[in-house]
Amino acid sequence: MKIYYHFTSDKLRDGRPIPAIGEWLTHDGEIKMCVSGLHASADPFDALQYAPGSMLHKVALKGVVERQDDKVVARSRKILATIDATELLRRFARQQALSVLHLWDAPPIIKEYLETGDERLQGAAWAAAWDAARDAAGDAAQYAAGAARDAAWAARSAAGDAAGDVAWAARDAAGDARDAAGDAAGDAAGDAAGAAAWAAAREQFKALVEKAFLCNS
Repeated sequence: MKIYYHFTSDKLRDGRPIPAIGEWLTHDGEIKMCVSGLHASADPFDALQYAPGSMLHKVALKGVVERQDDKVVARSRKILATIDATELLRRFARQQALSVLHLWDAPPIIKEYLETGDERLQGAAWAAAWDAARDAAGDAAQYAAGAARDAAWAARSAAGDAAGDVAWAARDAAGDARDAAGDAAGDAAGDAAGAAAWAAAREQFKALVEKAFLCNS
């Protein structure tokens, strides 16, 4: 059985409750990519790019109608396991910011926060990263500081209306790290460096997800 991944908030996008684990959910109408049907991704990093919240589900699909590089849409979907990925997303965002920390003159409190995740430092780290992202010299440094800002923002996000911000911040931290690596490499090698950073982020996120589901089983 092929495994897929799907993020939700505390309900489905159409407002319905999250189905119980093991219960097949079936869409009775037209199946059309990004419009209607039941979506999922074969890679959790791809699923993250569409995440409306921080609940991550490992799912099975039946009746796959259409495939794209980063997602599929099917007639039926069944949840096999679920985790609250909030802390995982925050850790991933910090990892991404740390991967490009060497590209800018980061204030010590930001470095300490990214390395420890100490919530007592989060507010000050976010403020410092916000100022640094605005004032840093050069695109690479600005993007690297932006990744730190996004990592701190992920920790600010809470339950309820802000739940989706955790996934948003994690996506942005990875994107900023990719752009920082690309700009630091220069014109000739920038695209390759950015692609390598994006590929590394994919593998890091997959490893975090696999470990989280294993620990939750």
